[in-house]
Amino acid sequence: MAEKVMVKGTEAIAEAALRAGCRLYYGYPITPQSELTEYMARRMPEIDGTFLQAESEVAAVNMIYGAACTGKRVMTSTSSPGFSLMQEGISYIAGAELPSVFVNVVRGGPGLGDIQPAQGDYFQATKGGGHGDYKLIVYGPESLQEAVELTGKSFDVADKYRTPVLILADGMLGQMMEPVSFPDFVDEKELPDHSDWAMTGTKMERDAHRVTSFNIDPYGLEEMNKRYQARYKEIIKNEKMYEEYMLEDADVVIVAYGTIGRIAKSVAKMAREKGVKAGVFRPITLWPFPYEELAKYNDQAKLFFTVEMSAGQMIEDVKLSVNGKKPVEFYGRMGGVVPTPGEIFAKLMELV
Repeated sequence: MAEKVMVKGTEAIAEAALRAGCRLYYGYPITPQSELTEYMARRMPEIDGTFLQAESEVAAVNMIYGAACTGKRVMTSTSSPGFSLMQEGISYIAGAELPSVFVNVVRGGPGLGDIQPAQGDYFQATKGGGHGDYKLIVYGPESLQEAVELTGKSFDVADKYRTPVLILADGMLGQMMEPVSFPDFVDEKELPDHSDWAMTGTKMERDAHRVTSFNIDPYGLEEMNKRYQARYKEIIKNEKMYEEYMLEDADVVIVAYGTIGRIAKSVAKMAREKGVKAGVFRPITLWPFPYEELAKYNDQAKLFFTVEMSAGQMIEDVKLSVNGKKPVEFYGRMGGVVPTPGEIFAKLMELV
């Protein structure tokens, strides 16, 4: 890791992707992530990569589909309305078992909404925004350094499991500036070899490769789905990530992710100054969600307190973890309003 440099969130993710071996980017500008697209337009020619601004998000996701068929590391980025437009293509990419990385810098909604930070895309990200029985690996970083590290990891796990991966950030994370250490550029010769399935041209002396999610035979399609589900079980087993903060003796478990997970740590400190033993459980993988890891606090905690920049979406996964054994309370702001530590603390003290 090099010395730290001051950088904006969207640009940090873009540079991290380049250093992870991404040389193909197709996207369409939309606030608050347009700087990521601009950065790729500037940097890709410098490292012999390919940048193309598509005519829409629908076009961009299908370019990703085609490029991913070659086995190369590919990425696109967008914000909430644009990500909605990509859902059909993402379902096709998941069905075709193609490694690819998506970035959604979430903004206020529903509809056109505004350009302020929000977390209202959690259901879409973790429950499958498109059609069919598929999943995305979803990361929710809390800082720019973590976003950089998770960007590199996203490409690695996408290749490992032949699946699309989503980095779910928000407008605050995308627009803030922080000091970040970037890893060195990967050696492209050491990237995973996908020659057993990738479409690399017909001149090679091998059988033809076909990449598709289509199977007219329902039994054949069911077998494909069984293969996907077996892979998802492996991902659940191996890839869950989470952070535990001051939970050793906590009576109150605050559950939050991304930017709010960061704010929640300040709330836990404020609560302890008032004699309330609070800690934070922060899921880093939003899918697979760390159900069992959160559930281990069911006996210890008196209260679970979920905080989100939404009307309450992750709270459903928290309730599945708690399984009715303890109360689960909620505080949220919507439409791009970021709750302050003070107002979250006030709600927590009201509850306890």
